Formats: sequence, C-alpha cells, structure tokens
Amino acid sequence: MILSDSSLSQLIEKGMITHFRDLSTQLTPNGVDLTLKRVEKFTGKGRIDFTNEERVLPSTEEMSFVNEWVTLPPGCYRVTFNEIVTIPSDMVALGRPRSSLLRSGATIESAVWDAGFHGASISLLVVYNPHGISLQHNARLLQLFFAKMSDKAQQGYQGTYQENPRTAL
Repeated sequence: MILSDSSLSQLIEKGMITHFRDLSTQLTPNGVDLTLKRVEKFTGKGRIDFTNEERVLPSTEEMSFVNEWVTLPPGCYRVTFNEIVTIPSDMVALGRPRSSLLRSGATIESAVWDAGFHGASISLLVVYNPHGISLQHNARLLQLFFAKMSDKAQQGYQGTYQENPRTAL
C-alpha cells in the first residue's frame, strides 16, 4: 500500500522527514519531492565487492552554484538532497525522477530507502541531453513515495550509510 498525502502529512508532523524548503510545494498526492542541496562530479573510480570489506567509493569534487545555478554537461553526478528522512520499521521508500527532469533529458537513479534508514539521501543524476542541463539550488528533482510493508522489519537498516550524508545513496 502506497501512502497518500494525508497519511504522509501525519507522519511528517511526527518527524519522519525534516529540512523541507516548502512542504506545501513538496508534498504531492502520493509522495514528497526531494530538493537539490549539492552536486558532485566523479573524479575517481569505485570498487564493489560481495562483503563490502573491499568497497571503495569513488572520489568526487563538489560543483559550485553560480547565482544559485549549476550547469551540467552530459554525464553522471552525485546529488545530495536537503531533506533528512527517517524510514519507519514497517515502511520502505522508493524514489522516482520528477517528470520535468525526464523531459529535460536527465534522470535520477536511486536505491531503496530501507526500513530503519535515517539520514540525508544521495542519488545518481544522469544527464543524457547532449546540450546538458542547468539546475537551480533547491530544485525539486526526485519524488519519494512510501509503501507499507506486510510486517515490521526484524532488524532495520544497519548499513554504513546510516546518518552519513557523504556516503549515502
């Protein structure tokens, strides 16, 4: 079951999501829009293994906003959102790109927000438009929607990215 805006409003009042720019604009009929805080370009390669013991996240370099805008040529970027999310133990969240982003030739790739996750969220922005894209600081990029699970998770998210905005994805 996907939560409606009225159900989300009640949970937001209890602190499930904080650091909104403007909740009246960001709350949608079936989710919330997450807004752009930071953009980073990749400057190194990553390394992924089975146990995460040899995992290495790629190095990045923060891109500057000029007069509140950043212009991105085609490529992949790491984006951090303003909002801090706390996923209840009986829910999971999924993110989808806003349609305006898609219509501009770009998309967002994101992982599942697991039950029990708390922190800032980071996703992958992919610019396909050969002319690039310009994004305003605090632009709404991703719609996050929440689904109720059949039961509470036996153990909530315990991963490395808990409350670590520099590494979460």
